[in-house]
Amino acid sequence: MMELIRTYKRRLIQVITALLYNCNFVGFAQGELYQGSIKHLCVPGLNCYSCPGAIGACPVGSLQNALQSYKFRFPYYVLGMMLLMGVLLGRTICGFLCPFGLIQELLYKTPGPKLKKNKLTRALSYLKYLVLAVLVIIVPLAAGYPGFCKYVCPAGTLEGGIPLALGDENIRSMLGPLFTWKICVLVLIIAAATFAFRSFCRFLCPLGAFYSLFAKVALVGIRVDGEKCSGCGACRRFCLMDIKEPGDRECIQCGKCRDVCKRCAIKGGLNL
Repeated sequence: MMELIRTYKRRLIQVITALLYNCNFVGFAQGELYQGSIKHLCVPGLNCYSCPGAIGACPVGSLQNALQSYKFRFPYYVLGMMLLMGVLLGRTICGFLCPFGLIQELLYKTPGPKLKKNKLTRALSYLKYLVLAVLVIIVPLAAGYPGFCKYVCPAGTLEGGIPLALGDENIRSMLGPLFTWKICVLVLIIAAATFAFRSFCRFLCPLGAFYSLFAKVALVGIRVDGEKCSGCGACRRFCLMDIKEPGDRECIQCGKCRDVCKRCAIKGGLNL
């Protein structure tokens, strides 16, 4: 029963978060972006600035844009916001406050074969740090354009590119090979999410990679009581993410592992 209650609460938070991020509903009808005063504030999760409903900015996109102009102005605000969110919540943002994480979880519920985590998926989990370093940091600094948003970001294509193209004939007439590439990337990521749990989060998401750096220091999160833990490994086997233990860099702090711990050694909440 507690497992169902926790799942329901988390799913409700995910849905409410997605609606709050994209509550400019008139934007979808008019095919226009919200340009209000709060548009430049970063939301915690991955959510495209170019989504017609978006009322805030994506931290990954904001960081790339800021790094493009670092010669003129250091990105104090963006880095400060990301550091603050990392220290306060860490990957709790991935588990509760990311709309694209919710989309992947729903896709995983579709019938079909499922890939169990293994040594290969564990190794692939390091790929997102390469994406963060190369496409989010090095490319904007060296080449002057947002590498991740331009070539990979599935949230940008799904939330921004497709709705804008469907709603504006002029935009459709300007689409070319790059948009075709982004559609192919989106299709592959969606397909992967149907058989590999939160595959984009685990293997490619640079925002998840950034927040994972705060796994051990985040104010909110999952922790294991070493005195109660028997080392049985039930939590690790039960979790669909590539964790070594609850609360590590791959943990999205969903709390499901608490329901399989017979010794009640896993706690969630404020880490004070």
